[in-house]
Amino acid sequence: MSVRIQLDQQQSTYTNLDHLSGTVFLNINNPETISAITVKLEGESRSRLSGQPRRDGAFNPRGTYYDPYEKDQTQLEVHKLLYKLATVFPTQEILRISGNGGSYTLPPGQHTYKFQFKLPFNNDCSNNNSLLTNLNALRLEMARNTDRHVRRTLPPSLSGLPGEAEIRYFVKVTVQRPAFYKENFRSVAPFTFLPIEPPRPAANKREYYARRTHQFSPSIDVPSKPALFRKSSVSAEPVSSKVLPPSITIDGRLPDPPIVTCDEALPLRVLITKKNDSPAKIYLQLLNINLIAHTVIRAHELRRQEVSSWTIMSIANMNTPLNETVGGDGHKVLEIDPKLWKQRPLPSTICPSFETCNIMRKYELEVKVGLQWGSPNVNPELSVQPLRLPIQVYSGIAPPQALLDQMRNRPVTAPSYMAANLRPPGSMNGPPPQPHRPSVQTGPSDHIEPSPGDIPDEAPPSYEDAMADDLGPIDGPRRDYHQQASQTPIGDVKGSGNDRLFP
Repeated sequence: MSVRIQLDQQQSTYTNLDHLSGTVFLNINNPETISAITVKLEGESRSRLSGQPRRDGAFNPRGTYYDPYEKDQTQLEVHKLLYKLATVFPTQEILRISGNGGSYTLPPGQHTYKFQFKLPFNNDCSNNNSLLTNLNALRLEMARNTDRHVRRTLPPSLSGLPGEAEIRYFVKVTVQRPAFYKENFRSVAPFTFLPIEPPRPAANKREYYARRTHQFSPSIDVPSKPALFRKSSVSAEPVSSKVLPPSITIDGRLPDPPIVTCDEALPLRVLITKKNDSPAKIYLQLLNINLIAHTVIRAHELRRQEVSSWTIMSIANMNTPLNETVGGDGHKVLEIDPKLWKQRPLPSTICPSFETCNIMRKYELEVKVGLQWGSPNVNPELSVQPLRLPIQVYSGIAPPQALLDQMRNRPVTAPSYMAANLRPPGSMNGPPPQPHRPSVQTGPSDHIEPSPGDIPDEAPPSYEDAMADDLGPIDGPRRDYHQQASQTPIGDVKGSGNDRLFP
């Protein structure tokens, strides 16, 4: 007997409100007795860290101990972000005829069963979290249960940190057999998930910026090298007596709030402002733009922050003179041509900013500008000034207009668990009622966690999920989102004893 799943959609990335449908193919060589065939839509966030927790609760990196005789710990934390179950066999008609329970004998041949799920907006971790066990060749590893959950939009698939942090989505079929000595058969079909972005604020002229000030030092003339039949220059007078070195400020500017969209060019402006009356020319010699990702990982008492980066552009030896314009305050302003990075979109491997129960991803934009001043017969100073701007990375999948209209027209007094995330600024006449905010504590990684006593046993459905029942899939542009293949197997074709012990 063998079983496999084939998804109907050929798209590479799924998002909220999508209908995920497919077919289960069950091939039987001899008559088989089964009790049920179930299909599960699952999403899980898994973190695993090793080290020693300090007594104050902060993470102590490997090699720094408060007790030299205590060994490192390995903590595993798993959260079920998404869990939907559908029984494709027996059907309701078969149950009505044969009654509840029992087993069924299927004849040899190929049997097909259809299934369909709809991807929701928010995770449902607080209701679906359970103890998960990993069977390892060396040890039995069990994740401890946790009461710390974050109720937010489903996070994107994440597989760039194998062994430490991973978020994965998959569809799993299980063929349950009633005999105790016969194992269950399973098949898994993983898929990539990218969430809908929050509503963007109304357009405005405000800018978010990072600024650095620099004073160039005076330079001296470099005398020309004497030729065979030419005398060398006698004059080597310092330039400081001729030309005043410029004093500048360098600004990196983004729209406010600073939002960057995946697979699109950066809406960046880089300005250089002269703060004195120096007539010297300023040259752009180096420009380097990097996107830096900070992944905060938590596994119970252990915490770690992993840093990774992507190079958007890097150009050196440019020797490009910058043109001057007069700003509103009378200072001379020089702007770097944005065409240098307009044709360089963000890589398709970057996931949007997110926060879930045990993993959080945030970003910074680093801009390095290398400037020189002087003239061709001057040995100028090269100054490299770094700028860092905290930003939010959006997925580029806009929410449907029907959902935004319903959120805008809904009653103000109606409760909403996630209304703040889906209400565009200025969309309502009056301010919304403030939701209950539990007491929070800020850890070393700025990860805010509600206390266990403030988490309800069963959270009410959010307005996004309640209204999304009547909305169809998003009909709009989508981008390619490529993640590395998962290093941890989700499941084998044949099941293990876990299905028998915990049916």
